[in-house]
Amino acid sequence: MKILISIRSSEELSAAMKGRADIIDLKNPEEGSLGAACPLFIKHIRELAPNYLISAAIGDMPNLPCTAALAAIGAAVFNVDYIKVGLYGTYSYEEGLKLLTTVVKAVKEYNSNIMIVGAGYGDAINFGGINPLKIPKLVKNAGADIAMLDTITKKNKKLFDFLNYDKLKIFTKEAHKRGLLAALAGSLQKDDLSVIYKLNTDITGFRGAVCSENDRKNGVISENKVANIMNFVHNLI
Repeated sequence: MKILISIRSSEELSAAMKGRADIIDLKNPEEGSLGAACPLFIKHIRELAPNYLISAAIGDMPNLPCTAALAAIGAAVFNVDYIKVGLYGTYSYEEGLKLLTTVVKAVKEYNSNIMIVGAGYGDAINFGGINPLKIPKLVKNAGADIAMLDTITKKNKKLFDFLNYDKLKIFTKEAHKRGLLAALAGSLQKDDLSVIYKLNTDITGFRGAVCSENDRKNGVISENKVANIMNFVHNLI
């Protein structure tokens, strides 16, 4: 299992790298769960960490497939390793499939090595979004590489408040059955890792749990908190 740490500054990059995170994720928490990082920030981080696995979120996307594809290409030009697409404004399987397929075709034409993450939401029932358990099928049919679940709701809630262990197990099994990687995020804490490990998740994402005051928006990433999570995971393996 790889640990992904979401950062918003070069100072946080240093803390995440010193804490030995597996993947550095670039996003802007002010713009949402998968808020897009600014292009020049992506460029800057790639220059500072040329050999590190870098992920870039392009937003909790509305149902605008070509807009999403153009945003994805904007991340791809900086040679990121993963591009995360939030399927937020697509309210049916068919809409989500069209959007993600459009992104995949554009990015893979540009650079076939970039892995595309199709992200659904564990709390989709709250806003009429796509059933999270349908995300692996959608991601596979779109030609993407990684099925992910996050949450829009962050305050005092986390992924497990919306989907129990059995449903998350179905999600990971469905992803793996289709040859995809499975990723989980959504206000997760270090204490959740023992359960997440049993789910056989490939990538687990954190931000709030490694920030000062556990504050994903206003806090700053702590090297020690990242290191504690990485040590915990290594002891599980």
